[in-house]
Amino acid sequence: MGVLKGLLFLPLAPVQGVSWIAGVLQDAAEAEMYDPAVLRARLAALHRAYDEGEIDDERFEAAEERLLDLLDRPLTGGR
Repeated sequence: MGVLKGLLFLPLAPVQGVSWIAGVLQDAAEAEMYDPAVLRARLAALHRAYDEGEIDDERFEAAEERLLDLLDRPLTGGR
């Protein structure tokens, strides 16, 4: 039965492969996005931009709050 099932679903193999690759890419992107080192670097760049007058108070506070929330987010093994 396994061989027959494999043959029936063979046309779907490319779709399953693309789906698997998309999942791997999403996991890698989320891992990088929530990496504390990356978040700290983004926070430092934000402070530098604020100190140099490139962004105003409102934009700075909103971005800083978002980054600090991500930094305080508990690390989880899954989604």
